[in-house]
Amino acid sequence: MPALPALLIAASVLVASAFPALAAQCEPPGGFSAFIDSFRQEAKARGVGQRGLSALNGIKLDTATIAFDRKVRASFKGSFEQFAAKRVTAARVSRAKQYLKSHAGLFQRIEAQYGVPAPVLLAIWGMETDFGGFVGNKPILPGLASLAYDCRRTDLFQRELLAALTIIDRGDMSAAELKGAGHGEIGQTQFLPSSYVRFAVDFDGNGKKDLIRSQADVLASTANYLRGYGWSKGGGWDQPALAGWNKSTNYQKAIALFASKVAGGGS
Repeated sequence: MPALPALLIAASVLVASAFPALAAQCEPPGGFSAFIDSFRQEAKARGVGQRGLSALNGIKLDTATIAFDRKVRASFKGSFEQFAAKRVTAARVSRAKQYLKSHAGLFQRIEAQYGVPAPVLLAIWGMETDFGGFVGNKPILPGLASLAYDCRRTDLFQRELLAALTIIDRGDMSAAELKGAGHGEIGQTQFLPSSYVRFAVDFDGNGKKDLIRSQADVLASTANYLRGYGWSKGGGWDQPALAGWNKSTNYQKAIALFASKVAGGGS
């Protein structure tokens, strides 16, 4: 399962450059409905059209998501060996090697275009959602809107909410299709909405950037993400670009270890 706090921290710098800060007041005197009204005007001023804005209609405050966000603790404490033992398992490595063979042509095309080798993508795919097995099925808009309303990290989540409305407005996904994890992560490698807007690609050529159902789109978009953070072709498994994926050193080392094992290397 994804490491929510670290993913959000990793995304925050790039999000800020892609979506400048919005001015809707968090926790205003009028409550959640007043916040939504203010945010709607902000989003409209940023170019979101009626299709995207209508997704805010009837949205309710999700107090459970706010409570969860406030009590989340870092999940990366302890030794690297303890961390990796739970994530770089023999079963996952075995399954990754099967995908390496069955999807060989796809991985070759992705590496040719983005420079990211298959073992790294398989490591991320396996560690984030067990190869698409646990993507989350929760509508993300109520959670994003609620976290944007909460003053704790309003700037980050206002930007993510704007990105989610942008996805809807440009027709990439409908509000009903935008389902994922508790903090708004989408798809098989758990992109935040802002990352979807910047890096999602239609690699299977069907006209949609589908990070939920299309393995080709998922893996190519993940490669595009890493390239956007400076991945260097031929530079080895453990590159600084992995810090753009997750700030946890343990997580980065686990990706590199996983990739090494998939490629046939040792510990």
